[in-house]
Amino acid sequence: MKYKISIEKVSNVDEIREYWTKEDYIQLLKKFDFPDAEDSDPENLRELLFMAISDFEPSEAAKLVLEYKLGEQLSEGQIEQISNDMLIDTVCEEYPEMELQSTLFHVNQLLFKAFNGKFPSSSATIIHCSITPANEAAVSNLSEKSVLRLLNDGLSDRNIIKRLFEEQMNGDAEFPEAKNIIWNLEVSENNHFKITTSGNLIKKEEVIASEWEKEIEEDDSDK
Repeated sequence: MKYKISIEKVSNVDEIREYWTKEDYIQLLKKFDFPDAEDSDPENLRELLFMAISDFEPSEAAKLVLEYKLGEQLSEGQIEQISNDMLIDTVCEEYPEMELQSTLFHVNQLLFKAFNGKFPSSSATIIHCSITPANEAAVSNLSEKSVLRLLNDGLSDRNIIKRLFEEQMNGDAEFPEAKNIIWNLEVSENNHFKITTSGNLIKKEEVIASEWEKEIEEDDSDK
């Protein structure tokens, strides 16, 4: 099916604050020994957490946040290693298991904010665009891999996804990594898409076209 892609806005951000819920803040405050977190004003939970975190050594604070978010996916030894590595490197950009990179980003940036820059900073890229079928009567429910394939022609050849996943982006190979490359995909009225991904995987300046058309094969996951 043929589509018209129009880029509306591309933003580079250093945190996605809505990722963390009120319950997350309460549970983290408990891990950092803050009493009566449930009774605190919800508006103050984030600042209270930052105050509680700052009483701990950075690596120990990282370990506690990692245990809370990834304790079921990572071993104690892995958490120990990452909590130390995070102080010297942006682990979230390089971690080999791509399915963990988004969570590591959110953890990293929470710690970056709490410790006023003691942790290296990373970023996320948010792309607002419309993706409209050429056949206006057609109904499509695009998956992450189809969205990436449609974006392909609008990205610079320097883009790391185009270089690492050339066959997948061209539709010549399976693309299971797509669900981990796109961290969040929101679709609203008038075929508007909000795409959130790593600022390392798609840099703002690598979106070099504003409007183009592309035809891709319809995938079963798009129906």
